[in-house]
Amino acid sequence: MTTAALVTPLWADLLAAGVGALQGAMYAALFKGQRLDWLGVAIIGMATGLGGGVLRDILLNTDLAALQSNWYLVVTTGAALLGMLLERLFSRLGHVITVLDALTIGLFGAIGATKALSLGLPEVPAVFVGVLSAVGGSIMRDVLLNIPVAIMNVGSLYAVAAFSGAAWVVILLSFDVPMAVAATVGVAVTFGVRVLAVKFNWRLPEQRQLERMPRIPRLPRPRLRRPGTRDR
Repeated sequence: MTTAALVTPLWADLLAAGVGALQGAMYAALFKGQRLDWLGVAIIGMATGLGGGVLRDILLNTDLAALQSNWYLVVTTGAALLGMLLERLFSRLGHVITVLDALTIGLFGAIGATKALSLGLPEVPAVFVGVLSAVGGSIMRDVLLNIPVAIMNVGSLYAVAAFSGAAWVVILLSFDVPMAVAATVGVAVTFGVRVLAVKFNWRLPEQRQLERMPRIPRLPRPRLRRPGTRDR
């Protein structure tokens, strides 16, 4: 597949940024105890929507897409304000945020992996870029909210879901599957893994403290013979 065929259209990148900003603002609006004002919620929403793309472009050492067009800031600001208003309507529907979160990481994972391939990266680094692009917005959101980063918590499966989707995108593109089909499959896989992980409480094994080091059996010492002695 040619590099030109892997160029992500502007509307797809804006869609990912907008959905991310919408989800980030709705998530931030839930934290009533932190007394966030409208500006604070909007900033967190924008950081969530733009964080993945910014991290992706830094890793790829290319121009920041968010600063190359007026539409990124306009779309993320509008989506963040909309998410803040919708939170009042969906305050009791926690699964709405989960669905938007899964869609966000799916979109950014597919776009990140595709853009990495378009710039000539091999398949494995492209998947790595896709994963970091998918989780970058949520990391910035949690840091700004001063809460534990979700990707590091037991049971989140953020990175697992992002890896699954990005890997499928790269695999399908390597078989010359059209980019739109590969990206759709990648987003669907990421979305499915993330939503099912929340629904069925899937989780990776929790790290355990190593109480004591395992004992290594001692090897028998070889018997040394003195010069001039014979075996009996």
